[in-house]
Amino acid sequence: MRFNCPWKKFVVSWFIASGFIICGLILMGGMASFFGCGSSKGPKETPQTPLIKILPQNYPQFSDSHSFEGLNHSIDQSLVYFKRVPLSRKYTYGKDIFDAGHMIRSMEVFQALLAKNPSPGELNNSIKELFLVYKSVGSDKGRVLFTGYYEPTYRGSLEPDTTHVFPVYSKPEDLVQIDLSLFSDKYKGHKRLTARVNSETRRVVPYYSRKEINGIADFMERATPVVWLESRVDRFFLEIQGSGRVILDDQEEELRVHYAGSNGNAYRSVGRYLIKKNEIAKADMSMQAIRKWLENNPHRMDEVLHHNESFVFFKTEEGGPFGSINVEVTPLRSIATDQKIFPNGGLCFAQTALPDPHRLEPLEQWEKVSLFVLNQDTGGAIRGPGRADLFCGNGSYAEFTAGHMNNPGQLYFLVLKP
Repeated sequence: MRFNCPWKKFVVSWFIASGFIICGLILMGGMASFFGCGSSKGPKETPQTPLIKILPQNYPQFSDSHSFEGLNHSIDQSLVYFKRVPLSRKYTYGKDIFDAGHMIRSMEVFQALLAKNPSPGELNNSIKELFLVYKSVGSDKGRVLFTGYYEPTYRGSLEPDTTHVFPVYSKPEDLVQIDLSLFSDKYKGHKRLTARVNSETRRVVPYYSRKEINGIADFMERATPVVWLESRVDRFFLEIQGSGRVILDDQEEELRVHYAGSNGNAYRSVGRYLIKKNEIAKADMSMQAIRKWLENNPHRMDEVLHHNESFVFFKTEEGGPFGSINVEVTPLRSIATDQKIFPNGGLCFAQTALPDPHRLEPLEQWEKVSLFVLNQDTGGAIRGPGRADLFCGNGSYAEFTAGHMNNPGQLYFLVLKP
């Protein structure tokens, strides 16, 4: 971002002078019980604690429906993350806290266990002997709702033309992110504020909403487009997924676009909006159903899309897609959770349901699966201990699974015993 130093002084003075910080902290105060204070013990374990340590006799039956395929690569990615943060960084599991050095040892010990190609019995005995297990308290009767996301592929162009008229914007130059922890230690752990400076009032205000961005004719002067797409619906779903591949029509090359930031406005589900308006039955709701409805009702597209005030900006990068801890996510091995309450990079065990890759059928036909996964991402709609989003990869299976996945299950976190 290109901002001169005087603006920094102005932003600081404005926030100190206003009551905005106090109001924000009151709203976020309910999250305080989820964070430790740097000691070896975390918050007192209560029904509201997102992770509860369970006794070995209550451990689930550990097995992997996909024969550990891709698991080592995903663990390696978490190791990349843990090895670049301070070794003293703390991660909270229920009432316990572990540092990054301990997280590294947890990953390495689990990889050594996998290298022995253990039988199901050996795997479970070793986990009971070596690892502590914590269960997510969930939300609905103790269950976690698993949804999916994927890396879509669309056609596009580096320059606008009569076909490609919808810009995928880069991060705007007038977007400001305010880290309150720079002002006082008491604000550490709180969300950064996304804002802009109003040129007329010289006050810091929330950044433009989706509706406002779409109404600014020269918005591309603030945010240079990284690519142009054929469909506004494609652009919207690219934002929902957070990354994607764009096949350039004029060069037949593939461009990788990744999440660069957002306008900071609250994410609101258009699927839930369409259900409330009785446009799509809850039982029929899917990503595919939303797309079909939007394409069949172009005259109501503004109404529905503007319901979600959040707007995502992109950048081009090689490789990926990358999760919120800036490592590559692995198909069916990476999950997104609420990063405010669950330990980043942590080893997890998920029990849910997935479709047969050779026979894509309705939800009731999906088979129960159990998978070791890594907590490597987050999302605007993933909030609380009862939500997890599974990265499904790229292609038709990934698109079908991510579009229809809405399955209850259980989520566990594993960490090496001290």
